[in-house]
Amino acid sequence: MADGRQGSADAAALHFFDLDEVPAQPWKNGGGTTREIVCWPPGAGMDDFLWRISVARIDTGGPFSRFEGVDRIITLLSGSGVVLQGGFDAGRHALTQPLAPFAFPGDVAVDCALQGGACEDLNVMSRRGRVRAAVRVHDRAGTLPAASCGLLLAVGSAWRVQAGDGVPRMLQPSGGLWWAGMPQCWQVRPEAVQHDEDGRSHRDGQRQERAAATSASGAGLVVVVIDMPPATGGSQEQEAK
Repeated sequence: MADGRQGSADAAALHFFDLDEVPAQPWKNGGGTTREIVCWPPGAGMDDFLWRISVARIDTGGPFSRFEGVDRIITLLSGSGVVLQGGFDAGRHALTQPLAPFAFPGDVAVDCALQGGACEDLNVMSRRGRVRAAVRVHDRAGTLPAASCGLLLAVGSAWRVQAGDGVPRMLQPSGGLWWAGMPQCWQVRPEAVQHDEDGRSHRDGQRQERAAATSASGAGLVVVVIDMPPATGGSQEQEAK
């Protein structure tokens, strides 16, 4: 399966990924790793992206990197989480509830303290004033509003998703897809995890480890919606269902 990062495919296409096959890049300070799923537009770097979605594994506490003019939404996927302290409005936030998005400015000082071992978090970053991002978590069947850019990620459960083309697609746990450049309206519903003929699930190794962590943490379909309104100032939306 493709690693999920954009390549030469049409921008309007659906890009499928499996988190276990997305290459992990170690942090310079050795405190964790990042799996970049998509950085938009194609070819953009950390200084000029409009939006970026990745999964970070935090192995040790410490300060977060600062990104000027960027808003962030972080969602705990597995593990005991972290406590954040810094320059955001609340000053302190316990990111210990799985699948509960938390939005904060990316250009303020933030420090994190692990609450019991390594954890994995979904990170959504968007360029303030040019892009708005929202993260929602679904645990039941439904129809999602149309969005021109976005991402779906199955966490701890399998999901059947269907866009306007009428083709059903299965997202196994830790699997997902993203799209950009063409509005998509999704119908989604949870499904039983698919198994091989010998009764084993399609997950093994790292997948089993992540599945065990998320089974105790919660399960659902993480939905990231990216909106690019006229540049009149932007703000993050935050919602969990």
